[in-house]
Amino acid sequence: MKLNVREIQENDIEKIVNYFVNADAEFLKGMGADKSKLPKRENWIKKLESELKKPYKTKEFYYIIWLLDNQEIGHSNINNIEFGKSATMHLHLWNNAKRRSGLGLDFLRLTIPYYFKNFGLEKLICEPNAKNIAPNKVLKKLEFELIRNYDTTPGWINFHQTVNRYELKKEQLKTLKIAHNTT
Repeated sequence: MKLNVREIQENDIEKIVNYFVNADAEFLKGMGADKSKLPKRENWIKKLESELKKPYKTKEFYYIIWLLDNQEIGHSNINNIEFGKSATMHLHLWNNAKRRSGLGLDFLRLTIPYYFKNFGLEKLICEPNAKNIAPNKVLKKLEFELIRNYDTTPGWINFHQTVNRYELKKEQLKTLKIAHNTT
């Protein structure tokens, strides 16, 4: 089993969008997303295509694709990017059979350095739905600090919910078992 990560390419965009728009409402609800808030497929594709062309300093979204044996199986992305300061991370395994297998943890170890390096981050934030066990477990294993538990509408495709806010500071990268070879 070979794990790799890479920056998004144009041919990945439809896979990312399809993951959301083809998902059933119950699955989306489990991650805190509201199917009725998803943008139209074509609009979402155009938005991500425009993001590909932007330099790091002006990106609103940035995606890392997860590959298992050279097959795309998921992604992580950041938004709410304040270049040189912070960003909010999201993580998604597209195939249900691959979830709860430990792959998310391994992929994030490869992914997180990209965010810090390419965006000069001081901290990385992640706010999963408090009831979504898998990401909460992964973040604890990666030594993200649990800052607080609170009610909010965390993003443009989300409903109002209770989230756990986790943060990882730049200086923690040195002590974590995280890959440092981003190219």
